Formats: sequence, C-alpha cells, structure tokens
Amino acid sequence: MKLTVFGATGGIGKEIVRQALDAGHEVTAVVRDPARLPLTGERLEVFRADLTDPAALRPAVSGRDAVLSGLGARGRSDAGVAVRLTRTVLAALEAEKVRRLLLVSAAPVGPEPEEDGFLDRAMRGVVSAVLKDVYTDLREMEAEVAARSGVDWTVVRPPRLRDKPLTGGYRTAVGGFPPKGRFIGRADVAHAMLAMVDDPATLRQGVGVAY
Repeated sequence: MKLTVFGATGGIGKEIVRQALDAGHEVTAVVRDPARLPLTGERLEVFRADLTDPAALRPAVSGRDAVLSGLGARGRSDAGVAVRLTRTVLAALEAEKVRRLLLVSAAPVGPEPEEDGFLDRAMRGVVSAVLKDVYTDLREMEAEVAARSGVDWTVVRPPRLRDKPLTGGYRTAVGGFPPKGRFIGRADVAHAMLAMVDDPATLRQGVGVAY
C-alpha cells in the first residue's frame, strides 16, 4: 500500500513509519524537521511541509491508499493543536479525494468500560482532570473528523503510553475500550493502526486499544 504518515517524528508516528516500511509499504512521512526522523529506505519519502497550509499537503496525500496521523498535543501547553492540524489534513484529503484516515486520540475521550472497578475509574478521573484541555482538544478533533462524510475514519484510543518493544499482544474494542486496560506501548499502538487500515469493522469507529 501507499501510506502517508503525519506526526512522523513523534513516538507513535515514528513507529508507524518503521513498521510500515518493514511490511513492504511505500511511505510518505510528513515532517517539519527531517533531521528528527532517523529512518531511511528506498520506499520512504520524507516530505517537509507547513502543516497549516492544506495546499502544501496535497502532494503528500495524493494517490495514497490511507493516511495515518499521530498529530496531537505533547502537553497541556499544546492543547488545541490536534483539532487545528487535523482540519488542515482533512482539507488536503478532501481536495485529493483520499478517503481512509486513521488518527490517534486517547482512552478518556471514549466510553468507560462497564467492567472497570473503582480504582480504574478513579485513576481515569484524575488523569482527565489534569489533562482536561488536551482531552477537550481531542474531543473536538474527533467531532471534526466524524462530521466529514467523505472520510472513512478510524479513531484509535490508547490509555497511558509507554516506550516498549513491539509485542502484538494487545487487546482492541471497536466502539469501546478493553476492561482494565491501563497502558500500552507506542509500538503496539502503531501496529494496531496499521492492522486497521483495511479492516472494514473499524470504519467510522472509535477503537480502544490496550494490554
């Protein structure tokens, strides 16, 4: 497949690029600073672009089978960046008539598992309060994507992220979240997103993913 990755220098985005290349895909990695992407390969195109200009992004998404985005705030001070940059990506996709889009959101944005106990709910409440602005940004991003009828989107919602080697031993829940799913490695989030690219069950769905 021909894939484009936004947020390619971030923890999840970098893993998407790495694993996609290993799987034999052609990858366009959209970055603001190519020096921050320590990956090379014959099937890798590093595309430097201003992420605020849809016209500048159109060549990066034209003719692609799917676009995967790891764009989002790195902390409370960046709140608002996810919805703002995603609007730009959506405009470029619609202009080039590219339909498939997968994005990273966060577990607290989706529904709580009914099976979770008091401790899990309490921990989620504390985290949601501390990162309120970040999650508000992600909710707005999800709403923006869901409102676009020309996009076959999937929103992937991981819990707390860790830097761990790829295991492939995670759980997914379409339209929900795995019970007692407290964390997951960035490499496994990337793996899950690539597996969902051609999975029709995930179209226009939020998908929880966790160990």
